[in-house]
Amino acid sequence: MRSEKATDGQDREGGVRSHAIAADLRAGILAGDYAPGTRVRQEELAERYGTSRIPVREALRDLESEGLVVLVPNSGAWIAKTDIKECVEIYKIRERVEPLALSESIRNMDAATIARLAELVVQIEAAAEVEDFLKLDREFHLLSYKAAAMPTLLTMIERFWNTTQHYRRAYSRLIGKDGQWIIHAEHRLIMEAIRRRDGMDAQHLLESHIRRTRLHLQANDPSAAEGR
Repeated sequence: MRSEKATDGQDREGGVRSHAIAADLRAGILAGDYAPGTRVRQEELAERYGTSRIPVREALRDLESEGLVVLVPNSGAWIAKTDIKECVEIYKIRERVEPLALSESIRNMDAATIARLAELVVQIEAAAEVEDFLKLDREFHLLSYKAAAMPTLLTMIERFWNTTQHYRRAYSRLIGKDGQWIIHAEHRLIMEAIRRRDGMDAQHLLESHIRRTRLHLQANDPSAAEGR
């Protein structure tokens, strides 16, 4: 019995460690600390976090399921990399599925969520740094979908955001602060539709919002300027 309890305790401790490692790596990947295509060495991560390879391996598996890491059997792990063709394809899918998520979410959205979304619109416009803009923009959109009772769809959408993060960063740097005015205008229009709980209008606005970025990406691959 003692050995079983010890094993259970070790499993729980390992689970806590793997979640903590995954959270730290996830934040680093989304913040651009790891370039797409970078090799991830389990032994180096184990040393950094002061643990065995087992929690590291579990963390990497979690990140793979989120689209942030690619695991190759008998080879290793790499930070996920998406080329421009794949990115454009993902954006075309997003144009269809995210408006659905937003429309479904608006039906169930509470007042606190609407208030937070309104705060985010203001904070996004005030963001001086690209990383702050990316973080706030991500929170705004994913929070606007959160009340949709469609967990499979929401998981899919978050994975799409993860796999195209480096393109969003490159695009944001390319257009600069002055080029964000249209993004802010679209956010304000989407926010007004949310306040009115007008799911149809919100769908059309969001579809246009995503499509405009996709067309810009098709015309000019911003990651090329960063050597990706």
